[in-house]
Amino acid sequence: MLRITVTEGASEQLWVLQGRLTGCSVEELTANWRVNRKDRPTTQSCIVDLNEITSIDKGGEQVLLMMIRDGAKFVATGVYTKHLLQSLSAKVANRSNSP
Repeated sequence: MLRITVTEGASEQLWVLQGRLTGCSVEELTANWRVNRKDRPTTQSCIVDLNEITSIDKGGEQVLLMMIRDGAKFVATGVYTKHLLQSLSAKVANRSNSP
């Protein structure tokens, strides 16, 4: 189960994710992200708090990759989650540097 809380501020949108980023919850997060992303002003930054995520599967990694590509910034204190975000960010950077 995944809990998604989105808080709107003047200059940023804060997403707090709690629970498991696996299975059906990946589809739910993807749908919510796409709806909110198209309605969000381009001047508004997006922060995603992953501190209360307990597990992430391959589908979860793909949705995080999409969020990185869309310019999201992340807050994470867990060693695994921080390492995963670094790896995914490196993938995005490598693809943008490829001819």
